Amino acid sequence: MEDSHLGSNSEQKRNYILFTIAIFASFAIFGIGETIRGTAMPRIQAEFSLTELHLGLLLAVSSTGYLFACTITPKLAGKIGIRYSHVLGLILIALSGVTIFFAPDFTMVLAGFFLLNVGFGLSDIATSVLAAKIFTKNTGTMMNLAHFSFGAGAIFSPIISTSIMTARFADQVPSWRYVYLIVLAFALIPAIPVLLGRLKDSGNSNKKSGYKAMLKKPTIWLVAMVLFFGLAAESGLASWFVTYLENAHSFTSERAALFLTLYFITFTIARLVLGPFIDRLGFINSLVIVTAFAGTMIILGVIFGNDGPVLIILSGIGIAPIFPTVMAVIAKLFADTIELAMTTILTMIGALIVPTNFLIGGIINQARVLFTASHGEVGVSMAFSTGFLLFGAFAFIACLFVLILRRRQKRSGALI
Repeated sequence: MEDSHLGSNSEQKRNYILFTIAIFASFAIFGIGETIRGTAMPRIQAEFSLTELHLGLLLAVSSTGYLFACTITPKLAGKIGIRYSHVLGLILIALSGVTIFFAPDFTMVLAGFFLLNVGFGLSDIATSVLAAKIFTKNTGTMMNLAHFSFGAGAIFSPIISTSIMTARFADQVPSWRYVYLIVLAFALIPAIPVLLGRLKDSGNSNKKSGYKAMLKKPTIWLVAMVLFFGLAAESGLASWFVTYLENAHSFTSERAALFLTLYFITFTIARLVLGPFIDRLGFINSLVIVTAFAGTMIILGVIFGNDGPVLIILSGIGIAPIFPTVMAVIAKLFADTIELAMTTILTMIGALIVPTNFLIGGIINQARVLFTASHGEVGVSMAFSTGFLLFGAFAFIACLFVLILRRRQKRSGALI
């Protein structure tokens, strides 16, 4: 069958099915959980009278939670196993929804988002490791299909969020809080097949020296930079798209949510369709194309003004395959040390994404101050356009690192 990690003979098929369900369900939860932030952020900003710098702080605290999860996951997985680490992460995601719902002030909201992203980090690493171990055949196709469920969750997320936020509740609690309470409770569902399945641990020994050796490899840094800038573009667009449309193009909340849904439809279709082509073209060659396409569409989307949001929607075609394809690259380049490589790369990214998210919020906030002083209300649109130009630049920087990686792998005859 697929992998020796699954056991032998009759156990393999059962475990493969259970973990495939768990992987797909987990990514769907990640897609929903990540995307509700985009629709909720304008409401959080309004309730607590926040500036864009505060929103940047919220994203930075979220990233800090993810980074914290990256640092503890290796030790935690060594003690309780990758399966129970995953289950713990899912429980924390559900608990964060309760924390955010009852948060009396912005400080507690930050605490809730920190907890949420600790849960995301634990579960994300565990799910990525599981996928790398399970999907050893047609890796590009299966990775993109698994991450397709992320996009599927993201498609329904704005619809669910808007439906909850426009509903009337008996109490006077702001409706965005119900979104987090209700939606994040679904994180407990993937825990069921994870607990029912069985997986053999890799048994990596001397992990501390293993990390030091891994960090000395130029390839690990190149792969990490590709993934970091690709994720910076992906998460930035998903988090700020609704706010951008409402502030830069005067969209209503319903229309902005619709455009975010359309973006994720494009995003999801790309993951569903492009997997087999990526397997044929090669992982690294595919990454060159998709990162360049994403950067082009985002920047043209800003330049074209009111006609541009459609192009930003189309950028999802390029952004969608980046994460799963890089996961496939890691699975191939570091087949014997998947857990070590995965946690090393994600920890590096977590450390970088924290200041990056805070910086983006600070840049948009400062641009708003400068542009409104010189151009009045038009300056608000200019400030958010500046932020989106950054996301396009991130995609092009990712493309640059892919080209360096491609040149290196081609020289060694190991281009995948």
